[in-house]
Amino acid sequence: MIDRLSEKLITATVVNIEWERIHLHLYIKVEVNDPSVDTEKTPLSFYLLDLKNIISPAKCKVLGCENGVYHLHLNVTNNGENSCIPSGKYKIEVCSGGVDDVASCEALADCEAGLEIVPRMDECSRNFLYSNGRRVYTTTFTVEEGQEILPFVMTTLASDRYNLKFPSRARLHKRFHPIKDLKATWLSKRNMIRMAYAFLCVVNKSKRKKTILFMTEQSERVASNLKAVSGRMVARGMDKDYNILYSARAASEKGQSIKSWFTLINKLACSGTVFLDDHAPCLDWLKLRDDTKVIQLWHAGAGFKSSGYSRWGHENCPNAVSCHRQYNYGIAGSKNIAHFFSEVWGMNDEQVLATGMPRMDEYLNPEYRAKKTEEIYNEYPICKGKKVILFAPTYRGRNKKDAHYPYELIDFDGLYDLCGEEYVVLFKMHPWVHGGVPIRKGQKGRFIDVGKYPNINDLFYITDLLITDYSSNIFEYSLMKKPMLFFAFDKIQYSFSRGFHRPYEESAPGKVCYTFEEVLAAIRDEDYEFEKVQEYVDHHFDYIDSGASDRVIDWLVLDQMPQDVVDALERVKRENEYRQNLDFTFGGKRLPLALQALTDEEEQKIESA
Repeated sequence: MIDRLSEKLITATVVNIEWERIHLHLYIKVEVNDPSVDTEKTPLSFYLLDLKNIISPAKCKVLGCENGVYHLHLNVTNNGENSCIPSGKYKIEVCSGGVDDVASCEALADCEAGLEIVPRMDECSRNFLYSNGRRVYTTTFTVEEGQEILPFVMTTLASDRYNLKFPSRARLHKRFHPIKDLKATWLSKRNMIRMAYAFLCVVNKSKRKKTILFMTEQSERVASNLKAVSGRMVARGMDKDYNILYSARAASEKGQSIKSWFTLINKLACSGTVFLDDHAPCLDWLKLRDDTKVIQLWHAGAGFKSSGYSRWGHENCPNAVSCHRQYNYGIAGSKNIAHFFSEVWGMNDEQVLATGMPRMDEYLNPEYRAKKTEEIYNEYPICKGKKVILFAPTYRGRNKKDAHYPYELIDFDGLYDLCGEEYVVLFKMHPWVHGGVPIRKGQKGRFIDVGKYPNINDLFYITDLLITDYSSNIFEYSLMKKPMLFFAFDKIQYSFSRGFHRPYEESAPGKVCYTFEEVLAAIRDEDYEFEKVQEYVDHHFDYIDSGASDRVIDWLVLDQMPQDVVDALERVKRENEYRQNLDFTFGGKRLPLALQALTDEEEQKIESA
């Protein structure tokens, strides 16, 4: 890299800082002081660089430039290599040139802090609590002291909870206990599982290339996308060439036996490819081999509520290192919504492939639809000849144990009267909500609790109006091209506790109601804002067919990805390699890694010794 910092060819000043969940937005005003700098011909690049000028952990993405003010984006949970920005003190270095040749890259300026932003720096700092509040990831902004100008400094720190009281005498003089300490570390359950996995990987090395595992830790049966892809592989006769394994445990909610653990890790050790359909808690601490390809076939389409790293800093969010960090790829319904999933998983947009949802293959099959429609009418004959309203909201509460729904907010009498002889209402509550819907005996002629019906998607075939809230069931239902209503009585509270990854009112493909009176009025007036449905479909689906499972198999099992997907993945790889090879010391001596985290005073002591 060429050092041109002292020439003051440009001046770069941070004029604004904004946050959008985990996304940091910086606005930097660039003033060109020398006509030799042509920012249109040679675009500028902005690198996060540690104050010792050693490494750049991330490159800021330029989202736009208006009147010389560059809009930069940085995801603090993903530096481009699927990990958080490391703890450290950083400046932002502005460079140009060197698109392919790192030696020709020119360092033009270090960003300064604008006078208008300095008083607000404390307000712009963020603390992201994780690990159930035991740890925090902080991002703070300051200026480097002792300088004539105001050099902009960004500090990130991952920290454990600290005891503010003096430790007890016993704690101060804690002795080493060989048996207790050995049991707490080497003989712990997790460490024993890790060692067993490592051993079994060696034993099963020859099986890995042709073994595929379909795995869920959320249920005792393989279903949804896992079932669709594995079933399609069998239908294509691929079970003759591949050893297809299954693992279905409800380990996320209840303990597992030693036998269950041994069976799982043996299957993991045998498998070169692992398909998941949800978060797998055991993979938060069990690191799979680097040559194991992990693919996330997420169970949900695209709702509103945040999850994973999209809600980092909220209760029950993932740790900085988690199961999500092990994914090589994920899938989505379209390229337009890939960034929703990449945010959740802390990965690059390019790693989320728009194959479509495999479970939709069966859903869109005309023969399957005709068969299920007939079965549903036979099971619920009251629906024949009537318009069907399906009430299917998500749950309230923190998790499966305390999941519930506030039925008192539903005006059952008003809804019953509105139905008359025209409508029938099916209530399909979230599977986590225990207990039946409080339907009175006299209302059973128009209300049906279908909570035990196994597949909500099948019910969409006979549904004329869906009433939901923040559920992702709108993804499948939208393809029926029928109206929806959204009963969002607690939008503010839900947004605070769970978070939304996109503006709710703008994204909801139907009318949003905040009271049940508004819901009844919308049904009565047929005021559904139905035009939003087609807009939603156009945005969320690249394919509307029964070929999603085949695309997953072809792209991710047989490595037959479309060329544009391959090119995008290669581009990200090259950009990371380019950044890692930049010499920000301009040919100077790099500090040993052991010294990079030390203070200047500590470094001097070590070097003098």
